[in-house]
Amino acid sequence: MSNLSITTIQTNLHWEDKVANLTMLENKIKSIKEKTHIVILPEMFSTGFSMNAATLAETMDGQGVEWMKRISRENKIILTGSLIIEEDNHFYNRLIWMQPDGNFGYYNKRHLFGFAGEDKHYTAGNKRLICSVNGWKINLQICYDLRFPVWARQQHTGDENSNPEFDLLIYVANWPERRSHAWKTLLTARAIENQCFVAGVNRTGKDVNDIYHSGDSMIIDPMGEILYHQNGEEDIFTISLEMETLSQIRAKLPFLKDADDFNILP
Repeated sequence: MSNLSITTIQTNLHWEDKVANLTMLENKIKSIKEKTHIVILPEMFSTGFSMNAATLAETMDGQGVEWMKRISRENKIILTGSLIIEEDNHFYNRLIWMQPDGNFGYYNKRHLFGFAGEDKHYTAGNKRLICSVNGWKINLQICYDLRFPVWARQQHTGDENSNPEFDLLIYVANWPERRSHAWKTLLTARAIENQCFVAGVNRTGKDVNDIYHSGDSMIIDPMGEILYHQNGEEDIFTISLEMETLSQIRAKLPFLKDADDFNILP
């Protein structure tokens, strides 16, 4: 059974300064010494969580996506994080899953944070993205999606011999420190209820609105045990996740076969 190495980058972000953020992140990625399959960046990693979509948005052949292609190719990694993207006269908080060969997938944030007006500036997505790498299936989501467990829930097929939809659930975020207890609790809950590993990657520092982000990036195993947690400080962390651990837990505690059947409507 193959293991999966992932690297989380918890960092402060330069407000609405793409050049500064991309330069800073490139240096951090180059500093990674361990071999890794995936490098995970925070939500809106090139700008910070800005509602200035009309000014900051780019197309899928713009600066940020082209940067991801180059960094992924040069470092032989899968690179993921979200950007502000314009397409067909709509703005999206879009997570990109960039592979070293230039192929990519994307996920548009489903749950827009109305409390900050995100729903007034961006268009919500309606499709999940589950990617495969090294024998692992990975469900990719963004920040506020964390509060809505149905969107992350393993789909039940009714077949006891069927495999779960995904093995790792990733959240990229700009989650404020004032609600960090919810962040940490919900990440743990998503791991336990879906019997999967969970990685939550958040930013640090204050943004232009004087909102402080404590990071609290975490990696959690399928039993809810915390494998990694960093509060406050910028940090780059690499870990190898073991498929054998996941398989043993699911075999010993086959809870997913008893789950409810449901459909998610568009």
